Amino acid sequence: MTPYHSQYWAHLLTLKGAGGSIENLTRSISNARVDLNPHQVDAALFALRSPLSKGAILADEVGLGKTIEAGIVLSQRWAERKRRILLIVPATLRKQWQQELDEKFYLPSVVLDGPRFNQLRKAGNGNPFMQDDAIVICSYHFVSAKAPSVQGVPWDLVVIDEAHRLRNVFKPQSRMARQIADSIGPAHKLLLTATPLQNSLMELYGLVSIIDEHVFGDAASFRDQFVKAGSEAERNQQLRSRLNPVCIRTLRKQVVEYVSYTKRIPITQDFTPSDEEHQLYESVSAFLQRESLVSLPASQRHLITLVLRKLLASSTFAIAGTLHGLVDRLRVMQRAAQSQQPAPIAPVVQEPEEEDDSLLIDESDFESICELQDEWEAEDEDS
Repeated sequence: MTPYHSQYWAHLLTLKGAGGSIENLTRSISNARVDLNPHQVDAALFALRSPLSKGAILADEVGLGKTIEAGIVLSQRWAERKRRILLIVPATLRKQWQQELDEKFYLPSVVLDGPRFNQLRKAGNGNPFMQDDAIVICSYHFVSAKAPSVQGVPWDLVVIDEAHRLRNVFKPQSRMARQIADSIGPAHKLLLTATPLQNSLMELYGLVSIIDEHVFGDAASFRDQFVKAGSEAERNQQLRSRLNPVCIRTLRKQVVEYVSYTKRIPITQDFTPSDEEHQLYESVSAFLQRESLVSLPASQRHLITLVLRKLLASSTFAIAGTLHGLVDRLRVMQRAAQSQQPAPIAPVVQEPEEEDDSLLIDESDFESICELQDEWEAEDEDS
């Protein structure tokens, strides 16, 4: 063995070891190109030490570096030779995550989508999710579509970015969320979200149940114990004590001593639309004001109208994709009515899965339409 090989193997042995201690963590990220803040190290240690062996929720506010925290955890698991790692992210963030892992943590990864999946299959890989030398990155919709293949891998770690998109997993109509949760099964999970609670305490139940469905029991028990019973202060205290072992959250006001934020000054800029833009606005407005609007469920109409108007203000490309989705949805509904048989309703907005990332719009409202799809399908089934 040459001196070079001796040093190489010594370095690997140094990196390899049980996680959960600051010493091991320091070794695993010794090569990382990132300046760490105390709360990020605390969050990573929390995830590695979590008493719930099935995972943790990192719920820091926006801008506090949940990606870095996840990268630390990924680096530690990779150093421990745990190579069955899946990263589930919104489609528009796949390349960004791959770049972050490569440039900041020197972690190899592969973006797995339809074309790449088929290419690997043709090359003889029976299950392209089975990667020995790279972290697998793919979108929510792709994991849902390939659930049997995902389920066939004994994952060491599954990281879910923007995990609030699965908050309604406990609802029977949330089929995509349920498929994803079932496909990753007993794997250790790391959920990343800045908004673990948006509209209802039941969303917290949904997120925690993805990690371990036994923490709170069934939905009815959670609702009785934390939504209905006792005083609000008492319920909140009990809920906090139950969440502490599985969820950690840092607020911006807690890190002002060592994190400086850019002071942003909003400026209102007058804008005069062109004749074509004005005509588009009027046409979309007239469409949304129809009394009979079959393409949108009545219970979600007000909310969806607001989102569509935001898309309209964002770009013609964004609203065009949504309108095409509405047309597809109506066609499926029409065929189902003609055949008098139930049929799956086409999503109003299709989450892109193709290779041409130049066509992807990083627009939060565009993504939020996809999040409502399960609820729309549920109403269609009930009507």
